[in-house]
Amino acid sequence: MKQNLILFLLCILSCAARTQTLRVIDNTTREPLYGALVYSRQPQLNGSTNQKGEVNISPFQAADSIYISFIGYTTVVFTYKQLESAGFVVELTESISSIGGITIIASRWKEKKVENPYKIETLDMKEVAFQNPQTAADLLGTSGYVYIQKSQLAGGSPMIRGFATNRVILVVDGVRMNNAIFRAGNVQNVISLDASGLDGAEILFGPGAIMYGSDAIGGVMSFKTLEPVFSDTDTTLFKGSGLVRYSGANYEKTGHMDLRIGLRKLAFATAFTYSDYDDLRAGSHGNSYFLRPVYQDTINGTDTVITNPEPSLQVHSGYSQTNFMQKIAFMTDSGFSAEYGFHYSVTSNAPRYDRLTLDANNDSVPDNAVWYYGPQKWMMNRLRIIVIKERRMFSQLRLVAAMQNYQESRHDRKFGSSSQRNQTETVDAWSLNLDLDKKLSDRLSLFYGMEGVYNKVGSVANRVHIATGEVTPTTTRYPNGSTWQSYGVYGTVKYRLAERWILNSGLRYSHTLIEADFDTTFFPFPFTHAQNSNGALNGGIGFVFNPDQSWQLYLNGSTGFRAPNIDDIGKVFESEPGSVVVPNPGLKPEYAYNFEIGTVKAFGNFLRLDLALYYTYLDNALARRNFTYNGQDSILYDGNMSQVQAIQNIAKAYVYGLQAGLELALGKGLMLKSVISYQYGEEQSDDSLVYYPKSHLAPLFGNTHLTYQRRMLKLDLYADYNAGMDYEDLALSERNDDAPYARDANGRPFVPGWYTLNFKMGLYVSRYLSLNAGIENISDRLYRPYASGISAPGRNFIISMKGSF
Repeated sequence: MKQNLILFLLCILSCAARTQTLRVIDNTTREPLYGALVYSRQPQLNGSTNQKGEVNISPFQAADSIYISFIGYTTVVFTYKQLESAGFVVELTESISSIGGITIIASRWKEKKVENPYKIETLDMKEVAFQNPQTAADLLGTSGYVYIQKSQLAGGSPMIRGFATNRVILVVDGVRMNNAIFRAGNVQNVISLDASGLDGAEILFGPGAIMYGSDAIGGVMSFKTLEPVFSDTDTTLFKGSGLVRYSGANYEKTGHMDLRIGLRKLAFATAFTYSDYDDLRAGSHGNSYFLRPVYQDTINGTDTVITNPEPSLQVHSGYSQTNFMQKIAFMTDSGFSAEYGFHYSVTSNAPRYDRLTLDANNDSVPDNAVWYYGPQKWMMNRLRIIVIKERRMFSQLRLVAAMQNYQESRHDRKFGSSSQRNQTETVDAWSLNLDLDKKLSDRLSLFYGMEGVYNKVGSVANRVHIATGEVTPTTTRYPNGSTWQSYGVYGTVKYRLAERWILNSGLRYSHTLIEADFDTTFFPFPFTHAQNSNGALNGGIGFVFNPDQSWQLYLNGSTGFRAPNIDDIGKVFESEPGSVVVPNPGLKPEYAYNFEIGTVKAFGNFLRLDLALYYTYLDNALARRNFTYNGQDSILYDGNMSQVQAIQNIAKAYVYGLQAGLELALGKGLMLKSVISYQYGEEQSDDSLVYYPKSHLAPLFGNTHLTYQRRMLKLDLYADYNAGMDYEDLALSERNDDAPYARDANGRPFVPGWYTLNFKMGLYVSRYLSLNAGIENISDRLYRPYASGISAPGRNFIISMKGSF
C-alpha cells in the first residue's frame, strides 16, 4: 500500500514536471489576455493563451529566449528560468508603438487594420469599462471622434463627419439596425444596445456602401455583443462578471451580470442589465437659458405651471431600461460553427424633454402638457453559420439570418387640451446576409456576397379624451402596412501590389423598392397608392503604403448612397410649430462622393500620431423644404394653419474636415492622449445656388487625457471641449427650429462653447475585483452639446464595483 502511494505521488510530480502553465495578464487590470502569442526562434515553437490567459510553457524549456506578445502591448523576452522565478506569471504593459490591430468592419472578416485604406477606430473595451458610460451612445462618445446629440435623457444620436441619423449605419453582430422609419431628425435607437454587454465596437469613417448598402454615407458603427466561448480542455469553462454602478447627476442605479459556459463544442452566453435614471441635474455655472425655471403637471385634472425650486433639475427627464441577451453556439472539428442569439431591450415611458420645454409665446406657459415616448422595444433573433474550409468558391463562408422587431410610440397633448394623441409604430425587419472570401493567391484575396432586407411598417393612431376616456381614430404617422425592401450584391478585392503596397477596390449594386397604401379618411391625399423603385451602383478604391511596421499611409475614394425610405416618402407630422410635412412618393436616392487621405505613425514607444483629411460631396440630397399640397402652400393640420413641407431631391451639400489624434508617453506611467475633430460644410437652401451652413455639422470638438497607470491602479485627469457656433454658423433649419439653442444679445440662437474637467480612478484589487470612481464636470458647468434639447449633466459623482471570475 505504501509503495503504491509513493508511485502515485511520483507520477503526479512527473506529470507536473512535464506540464507547466504560464499565465499572461494585463499589468494594470490583472485581467487575463486571451490570444497572447508565446514563441521562440531556437527551437521554433509557438503557442497562444486561452480564455484564462494560460498556455502550456513546458515545450519551451530548451528555448534560449521566449517571446510573449499581444496586440497593443510591449513585447517581452524571458528565459525559462526567469519565467520560473516569476512564478510563471507575466504582466504585459500597454504600448503605443503598435499601429496594427484587427478589424472586421471593412470586409466583414477579420483583417489587419494596417492593410485597410480607411480610418477605422476600434474602441478599447477596457478603456470603455474604465470610463463607465451609461448608454451605448455615451460609449461612442468616449472615442472622441463621434459627436452625440440628445433630445432627451433616453437618447443619443451619433454624428459622424457632418452626417447623422439615417445617413450613418448602426450594425449589431453583423446585422443592420437601420430600418424603414429611420428619420432625418435625430434618431435615438442606439440606446437599445447594452453598453455593459459588449465584446467590442468599431467605427468606420466615411462611406461604407460597398459592404453595408444604403445609409452608409457618414460612417458605420459596428457593435459586437458578448460571444460564447468554448473550452479548449475537457473541463467546462465558466466565465462571468457582475457590475453595480451609481451616478449622482441623475441618481443612476445600474446592475449588470453576464455568464458564459463553454464546453469543447457547445457554449452559452447570457447577459442582463437593468438601469434606472431619475431626472437629470444640469450644472449651475453657464447660460441661464439652459435651466428649467418652470415645469408642467396635471393637478386634479387641470394643467398647471409650477415654479421649479431647483432650476438646474430637469424635471420630467428620467426613465429606466432593461436589456437581456442569450446566445447558444455550436462548432465541429471540421470548420463548421453555428450561433443563435436572442436580444431584447425595453425602456419605460421616456419624456421627450425638448418638447416639454417649448414655449412659443415666451410667456412661461409650456406649449405641451404631455409629450413622451412610450416604451422603446427592440427584439432580435439571429442565426449565424460559418464554414471555414478551402473550397473552389470560398475559403470562408458566413450566413447571417435575422428577424428584428421594433416598437415605438409618441404621446402628446397640448397644454390645456382635453385630448391626447397617441401614435404607435412597429417595424418587422427580416434580413439575410451571405458573405464569402477566397484567398486566390498569396497576393490576391476576394470578398463577395449578397444581402436581402425586408421591412414591414405598422402605424396606428388615436386620440383619447382625458376626462371621459373616449377614443377616436386620427391620422397615422406612416401608411400602415407599407413595405421597404433592399437587395444587393457586392465584390471587393485586396491585392498586394508590392511588399509595402496594397490595393483595395470594390463594387456594389443595390436595388430598393417601396410599396405604400394611403388612408384618405383623415387626410385627403391626392393618391391612395405609392410605389418607389430605385437602383444604385457604388464603388471604391484605396491604396495603402506601409514604409515600415510603424507607419501607415492610405488614400481612398469612394461613393455612398441613401435610398428613400418610408419616413421620407410617406410621413405626415408636425416638423416644428407651424409646419407640417406631407408625403412625396417620387423621390430618388442621394449620392455621396468621398475622398480621404490619412496616416498613422508611431515613433518608438513614446509617440503615436494619427491624421485623416477628408472631403465629401452629397448630390441630389434629400432635404425638407417648402412644398405645395393640392396647390396650397399652407393647410390646416392638428388645429393650426401650417406651412406645407416635404422631403425633396433638391439639395447639394459638401463637408470637409480633419480628425487627428496624439499619444505621448511621458515616462513612469504617465501618458498624454488627445483627439480632435474639425468639420465644415454647406448645403443649398433651395434649388438656387445659394449655400448655407449644413445641418448636423458639429462644431470643433475633442478631448485631452493625462493618465497615470501602474500595477493595479489607473488615474485619468481629462478635459472634454466643444467650440461655439454663432448664429451665422447654424443651418437654416436650425435657425427656424431654434428651441435647443441659447440666445445672443440680438435674441438670435447660437451655441456657446464649453469645456469640462473630469477625473476618473480605477483600483484593480485583483483579477476578480475592481473599483472605479470619478467626478465628471468638476466645475459644474451648465451647457448643452450642439443641437441637443436637454442640458448635459452637472457635477457628477460616479462609483462602480465589478466582480469577475
